[in-house]
Amino acid sequence: MTALRYMLSAAVVAAAGLLGRAAAPDALWTLTMDAADTAGYCAPALGNGHTGVVMDRCGLKAQRMFQASVHDDGTPGRVSTIVPVMVPLALSVDVDGDTATVFRRQQLRMREAEAVTDFTVGGVRFTATYMAVRHMPHCVMVALEMTADRDATVTVVNRPEIPASLADCSVSPVTIWCEEDGLRLLRCTATYNHGRGTLAASAHLQGETGNWLTVSADTLRVRLRAGETAMMWGVASQCSTADFADPYNEADRQAIYASKSGWNEMLSRHREAWRDLYRSRVEVLGDSAMARLVNSALYNLYGSVRAGSRRSIAPMGLTSDKYYGHVFWDADTWILPVLLRLHPELARSMLDYRYDALPAARRRAAAYGYRGAMFPWESDHNGEESTPTFALTGPMEHHITADVGRGVWLYFKATGDTAWLRSEGYELLRDCADFWVSRAEATSGGRFTVRNVVGADEYAIGVDGNAFTNAAAKRVLDYAADAAEVLGVKPDARWREVASGMEFPMMPDGVVFREHESYGGEMTKQADVELLAYPLEIMTDSKQIRANIDYYAGRIDSVGGPAMSHAAMAVNYIRMGDYDRASALIDRAVRPYLRGAFLSLAETPSNNETYFMTAAGGLLQAIIFGYCDNPSSKSRISCRLVSGDRH
Repeated sequence: MTALRYMLSAAVVAAAGLLGRAAAPDALWTLTMDAADTAGYCAPALGNGHTGVVMDRCGLKAQRMFQASVHDDGTPGRVSTIVPVMVPLALSVDVDGDTATVFRRQQLRMREAEAVTDFTVGGVRFTATYMAVRHMPHCVMVALEMTADRDATVTVVNRPEIPASLADCSVSPVTIWCEEDGLRLLRCTATYNHGRGTLAASAHLQGETGNWLTVSADTLRVRLRAGETAMMWGVASQCSTADFADPYNEADRQAIYASKSGWNEMLSRHREAWRDLYRSRVEVLGDSAMARLVNSALYNLYGSVRAGSRRSIAPMGLTSDKYYGHVFWDADTWILPVLLRLHPELARSMLDYRYDALPAARRRAAAYGYRGAMFPWESDHNGEESTPTFALTGPMEHHITADVGRGVWLYFKATGDTAWLRSEGYELLRDCADFWVSRAEATSGGRFTVRNVVGADEYAIGVDGNAFTNAAAKRVLDYAADAAEVLGVKPDARWREVASGMEFPMMPDGVVFREHESYGGEMTKQADVELLAYPLEIMTDSKQIRANIDYYAGRIDSVGGPAMSHAAMAVNYIRMGDYDRASALIDRAVRPYLRGAFLSLAETPSNNETYFMTAAGGLLQAIIFGYCDNPSSKSRISCRLVSGDRH
């Protein structure tokens, strides 16, 4: 049985277009939807770490776009949220008055981060290529190539789309006299954040090949004879007051710069930026289906963050305003470890975000009567708690402060960056540890526990002695003491005291950890106790790991549970050499969540909200920390890490 057939059930693989032949190298990075596959369209995503694009099936525009810096602050009854921004390049095509489109194919070319759509209108064949420009994070581009099967006049029009989330909207043509005949731009403006923020976008269309006529700032026209080809392209820059004091003129400048650079230069630099990212990657060998799936996960994570941005990754990245674009433990526990192995500079940006939020976390700890820093369960663009008030996770899911601290230590262990640990990392770890010393309660005989929390299993609310919370706190208390010793600083003695005395309630058999003091076998939302093995490594005995995973894995909600739980469990079985069980768990982590030809991963089996970056992180952790770190000829998956084009 091949690894492909074993890893993914035949029905799911076939539905996703994955079954069959060995693929050429480019095919491992290209996902294709043909005309017959358009039912239940699940759009591909494009991202450059600042601008996120969810494509439309037509290929000429986005369904929606987001920028990492554009948010509304909270108001009574509504929390702060990321908001959709303008779609400044939204083209339409007219061929001698005919606008009826015959869709042929759409591809997501992940290596180049481009969506390529083939269609026909009125006897002219078109290929549209859309991208979020990697080297210019505020820009998007589209190119339109065409071949006429008859004499035809083609008119291309740009009609920017402005979502209802924005106000004070305007679209107007302007001429910038930066050259003799002037440069025609289409300028769009709007406000957000209750009128306190401004967005400005400038779009420019120009012909590249063919005798194009510029009708206006938003319209180009070309006359083609049968057999002739032509190509035009457009670029748009969108800037906000979150990033620039003067977004109006900056948007113009970037659009002018791009247009004067030219299509070939812009395309070349965009592709080179993605080649640089992919110099560090995961290669799955001998299983084209799993290789595509892993490539898709990596592509979506890389499109969600930029080095030096001091921003982190929301569960849906830059593809959706679900969860309001807030940052959860998903970033620190499920995504950061993957990026640490491949691109530490991307992980560093996520930690920079936490460091910048440290003052807010200190204020929050003080407000709740604790010391140190108390990080928000849902952290917004200001680093403030932004969980909707109807959700008890906001006031009670405290393990996030341990998740943040653990990320700090993982970064230091991966990079050995003692200077960073001294300047920023230790401060984060110290304040996380101080919180847990003040949050833990003494029981008896020098023991400690944490009461009244929501654990990783969010179905258990207001419980005492949650296994994951206690274990994560124990780890961070020890890490803080370790970091102090690395720096030659005297650690607080209470850190080791509380860590060594942390309680873990057990089932009557003395082998299985009780999820919390009152747990009685109920359904769980996701892995909790299971995480005490990997990634926390509180459990290390293989028999105990098996007993705990066997007990809890079948209790995870099969309808409402998120995707990453089973991927984490699989790491344990790979380490123990049980590849059959590991493969079954990875299948369970993927199969119910896989959507459409573009291999989107939904959050739960019962919804189609994509792309769930946390699922990508879970899958990649299973591949990297499981198969790559524990190679064996007995494994049905063979893979390797590539860093800087070196294995």
